[in-house]
Amino acid sequence: MLKRLHIRNYALIDELEINFSERLTIITGETGAGKSILLGALGLVMGERADNKVFYNEGEKCVVEAEFDIREYDLAEFFSDQELDYEQDLVIRRELSPAGKSRAFVNDTPVNNQVLQRLTESLIDLHQQFDTLDIHNVNFQLRMVDALADNAQRLRAYHDIYKVYSAAKRKLAGLIQRSEQGAKEMEFLLFQLGELEQAALVAGEDESMEAELERLSNAESIKQTYGAAYSYLQENEQNLIGQLQEIGRNMQTTRKFSPQLEAVSEQLQQTIAELQDIAKSCERISEQTEYDGQRIAEIQERLNVIYKLQKKHQVSSVAELLSIQEQLQKQTGGYSDLGAEIERLEQEIAAHEKTLRGQAAELAERRRQIAPDFESRVQEMLHQLSMPHARLKVDFQELSELNATGADEVQFLFATNVGSKFLPIKDVASGGELSRLTLCTKSLVADAIPLPTLIFDEIDTGISGDVSLRMGIILKELSDRHQVISITHTPQIAARADKHYFVYKKVDENRTITNIRLLTPDERVRSLAVMLSGNPPSDSAMATARELIG
Repeated sequence: MLKRLHIRNYALIDELEINFSERLTIITGETGAGKSILLGALGLVMGERADNKVFYNEGEKCVVEAEFDIREYDLAEFFSDQELDYEQDLVIRRELSPAGKSRAFVNDTPVNNQVLQRLTESLIDLHQQFDTLDIHNVNFQLRMVDALADNAQRLRAYHDIYKVYSAAKRKLAGLIQRSEQGAKEMEFLLFQLGELEQAALVAGEDESMEAELERLSNAESIKQTYGAAYSYLQENEQNLIGQLQEIGRNMQTTRKFSPQLEAVSEQLQQTIAELQDIAKSCERISEQTEYDGQRIAEIQERLNVIYKLQKKHQVSSVAELLSIQEQLQKQTGGYSDLGAEIERLEQEIAAHEKTLRGQAAELAERRRQIAPDFESRVQEMLHQLSMPHARLKVDFQELSELNATGADEVQFLFATNVGSKFLPIKDVASGGELSRLTLCTKSLVADAIPLPTLIFDEIDTGISGDVSLRMGIILKELSDRHQVISITHTPQIAARADKHYFVYKKVDENRTITNIRLLTPDERVRSLAVMLSGNPPSDSAMATARELIG
């Protein structure tokens, strides 16, 4: 319930405060006095955007503060989710600075506009003519039908399963995508592993083959060099070893004359023995070294396989390729097929869908059962509001796919004249007709749906006399169960007020200021009389005003 609205430095308002009735608060006033300004200020509290034209005094900030009693709104969970302090007396404040900065507070805790909008949706139902009204919204229409059908408990049971069902469907879609993607990845990994395994790599083979290729490529030079070395050392007539042996024999005759000579002779014999070994090695190398073109081609082909794999995997050795091969073997060996989990989920989804289909059918049946009576009661009320030929039809369409509310699409269709086709409300109802239809439908579901504070702005546009009187009665009856605030220019409606505020303008220091005051009983009578006959009011208008108030 909206208890209080305080406005400072907004549009034509310097500062004012309104304390609302728990039941029916009526706001009337002079044309152009600024009644709609009040709703504009309230819109700021509801999270609407503001422009830089809102300031009465451009040098000061604009502040709009609203106080609510929320004990009956079941909002504790919302406050907990938003990490806000929950109190039964809620204060929402919106501040706008001249520099263009906007701040919002819930019980003095800063919040963003999205939180503000979500919260106030549960607190205020604002009906403004020519706005996009919730009566247009098919989701709201379905909500009204479900309220009348007393489907709340069944909807909760349905929705609990639907949440599990939807989560399972999302999980299934993800698993199928993963399975398809995994199969493609596995195919690629197996291809890479197959290439490496087919290569039959051996650790270090790249280094040994590169050395062998180098040797084979220089075979002729090696054979010639080492053959010549053998010849020089031991084979030709003037070979080095033979000459050294001759020198050694000569030294043998003198070595006994001193230890030094003996040592030199011994050293020479060791050198001759080493040169003989070298000569044998040179001979063997020369004899064994042959140019082998076929072997060279084999090595080059093998190395080409290795180099190609190294380039592909961006490594530089066989050891690194073998490491990659080992990793691929682990990856492919650990791959699990998701088919079993997919099958399990499909069975689970099918079971949930069967249950949901049954629940949806029950919801649909209950909706269809209450529709005729709802249509009849709306039509009866519209007749009383001077729309004798208006008809409302609740149209049901069965959906192939389940949604969060069942398998029904519900839409209100409206016809205003005899012989008119039923069309969606947004396509056929004028502003005045829409106002009356909204009042009728909301008053019928007021006890069944948790409607918040209801605010009607000029819902009486285009009507007068008995229709206004009947509309006042409906608003009064509605206020027995809900807080109602109505801005009106019709005395028959204003007469029903529990609190009657009058909006007026005054000029102060060459500036126009909008203000508001709560009317006393005598002031109410005079205000209604002025609405009936003009200012000053006639005696008969005063009498009629007293009669209207009762």
